[in-house]
Parts: sequence; structure tokens; C-alpha cells
Amino acid sequence: MSDTTIKKVEAASSPRGEMGQRYLVAGKRVSMRIWIDEPGGKLKGPSSREYETVGYVISGSAKLDIEGQTLNLKRGDSWLVPAGAMHQYTIIEPFTAVEATAPPAEVHGRDTPE
Repeated sequence: MSDTTIKKVEAASSPRGEMGQRYLVAGKRVSMRIWIDEPGGKLKGPSSREYETVGYVISGSAKLDIEGQTLNLKRGDSWLVPAGAMHQYTIIEPFTAVEATAPPAEVHGRDTPE
């Protein structure tokens, strides 16, 4: 029998993580989170995670240093951070982005700051 669970999460009342993220809906194999107006000049990382992350920039800009490469992220861009990749974000302008993680980042302490 397949899982037919339906979920809805409102961003305004969603749980917050220790790094400022808001957790959105989560399934068994994937979850979503949003970063809202992360301030410019903020440095996140370096870190390596057990999960894969794909993201989409809603507004602002950031620099993603990943495995010796630099990606400049701006509104409308999307990106991938493979599981296990060493990476670091530098927020350039107030940054809002949505990410999906697989497996879900918030399960089993995978999303705790390093």
C-alpha cells in the first residue's frame, strides 16, 4: 500500500532551524526549507552535509564556494550542492531562497550547524 499522506505548511508558522532557515513541507525522501531576507555580509560555512541540496534564488545575491569553484547566485538562478561536498555561502545582498534536500535535512540531526 502506498503512502497517501497529504501535508501543508504555512511559512509564517513553520518551525525555524538553528541557522535561520524555516522548514516547509517534508516527505519521506525530500524536504523543503526557505531562507528569508538573510542579511548581506553574512558568511555561512564552510560545511559538508549528508544530503543533496537543490536551491532557487527568489531575491538578492550570494556567492557559493563549492569544491574549489565559485558560483555567483542571483534572482532566478538555481544550484546543486551534492551530498558530501565542502561548501560555503557568502550573502552579498539580502537573500531569499528556497531549497529542497534529499534525504530530508531536518531528520536525524543532519541540519545542525557544524
